[in-house]
Amino acid sequence: MPLMVKIGANVRHWRTLRTLTQVELAKKAGMSQAALVRIEKNQADPHVSTIRKLSNALEVSPEQLILDGET
Repeated sequence: MPLMVKIGANVRHWRTLRTLTQVELAKKAGMSQAALVRIEKNQADPHVSTIRKLSNALEVSPEQLILDGET
């Protein structure tokens, strides 16, 4: 499975586990909701800095967004 697909699915997984809406997560990560939607739908390949912002906002490690979500 391509890395981008795992990131999108993992961001959605952790966001729903944290009971955050896309709007709330986007605000916490300092990005637009549109950008977050594109990442979750695998329409964008996020930059490393974006992965870091999302991991900080979700309180997980960047690896947990890149790998299977079980790390």
